[in-house]
Amino acid sequence: MASDAGNPIPRFPAGFLWGVSTSAHQIEGAVDEREPSVWDAFTAEPGRVKDGSTAAVACDHYHRYREDVALLADLGVDAYRFSVSWPRVRSAGGLDFYDRLVDELCAVGVRPAPTLFHWDLPLGMDWLERDTASRFAEYVSVVADRLGDRVQKWITVNEPAEHTLLGHALGAHAPGKQLLFDALPVAHHQLLAHGLAVRALRASGATDIGIANSHGPTWPASEESADVEAAGFYDLLLNRLFADPLLLGQYPEGIGELMPGDVESDLKVIAEPLDWYGINYYAPTRVGAPQGEDIEFGGLTIPAELPFSVRQIEGVPVTDFGWPVVPEGLTELLTGFRERYGDRLPPVVITENGCSYPGLDDQERIAYLDGHLRALHKAVEAGVDVRGYFVWSLLDNFEWAEGYERRFGLVHVDFETQLRTPKSSYGWFRDVLRAQR
Repeated sequence: MASDAGNPIPRFPAGFLWGVSTSAHQIEGAVDEREPSVWDAFTAEPGRVKDGSTAAVACDHYHRYREDVALLADLGVDAYRFSVSWPRVRSAGGLDFYDRLVDELCAVGVRPAPTLFHWDLPLGMDWLERDTASRFAEYVSVVADRLGDRVQKWITVNEPAEHTLLGHALGAHAPGKQLLFDALPVAHHQLLAHGLAVRALRASGATDIGIANSHGPTWPASEESADVEAAGFYDLLLNRLFADPLLLGQYPEGIGELMPGDVESDLKVIAEPLDWYGINYYAPTRVGAPQGEDIEFGGLTIPAELPFSVRQIEGVPVTDFGWPVVPEGLTELLTGFRERYGDRLPPVVITENGCSYPGLDDQERIAYLDGHLRALHKAVEAGVDVRGYFVWSLLDNFEWAEGYERRFGLVHVDFETQLRTPKSSYGWFRDVLRAQR
């Protein structure tokens, strides 16, 4: 992918929000200073994480947050999207850490943008149970009451699609369940938790609330009807299942009756108005009809019994994770969302976009981010109301079931010494931000 080297990134609208993202379980460490999560139990099981590692120390951000905030200040971002660990908040003094972090961010002029759930469910809770949504809302109220005097921008939940699919349908992530379509209640209860969280945040006075949903275009493997039908079903499961209830107040046809509880009443909660809609974008997905056998793709096993199969996208570069690099997919996604949802689509914030590559002189990451920022600007030119962009991620971190083998950071972390070293992409992004001012 050419980076259009030598040409500056086009200017984004005034007030555009620039940031970077992280998540608690992936960077904080200090596991002995909080209650356990489902991820602690998952990583303790042999074979669950490719390199056998855990997040017990990770980037030790819990103890080194001042150093990391200094990196944010030097980078020149407007905002920092981190996540609050529900298990930590349940521990004695756990909220004190986020008090300190938010104070440190405010002191250097970086806007805190906490995500309230990023997959680290307290151990003993279960998204198959409706009560988890209510307990989440109670936790959100506690956090908002403590931090709301300094935090304006809130994200309720991160990527409920992946947490449902990988954690509960395929068993590749915590809690490691392989329920396939019996995992649908997990999706519903996360969406309900989001809606209840919006109400809790509004009650605390919050006026800048969004969600971080993962989305990407779905491309049929061919024009054959079986491939087109399979791609449509995949798009429903990974995109519309999580966007339609939020933006339209309804599930796609045929889905609502599969969900538990009083779905009509729940949808009124799920569709609480948002101030903005967060999208995590990494790549499109090429999908075809089932091929009658399990398929290994992107580190996952796609079971043969699913009514679709995921295929390689040919002729494009890939990251070291094997993910295709398709910046124009971001333009396609955003313009497609505007066409699908019209005036029901709030302003959009790209809450994650990034890639895994090794090395300090990470020119491939620079090319990736350059291409995606240009693609994002094309969506703005096409009339999509985009208000911000967050790079994933500030730091190399614990990459879930991949352990420490995949490096998404603008800053290299030596996990033995905890030495932070800004990569070439860090300097490049800092220059981009300066030019945008």
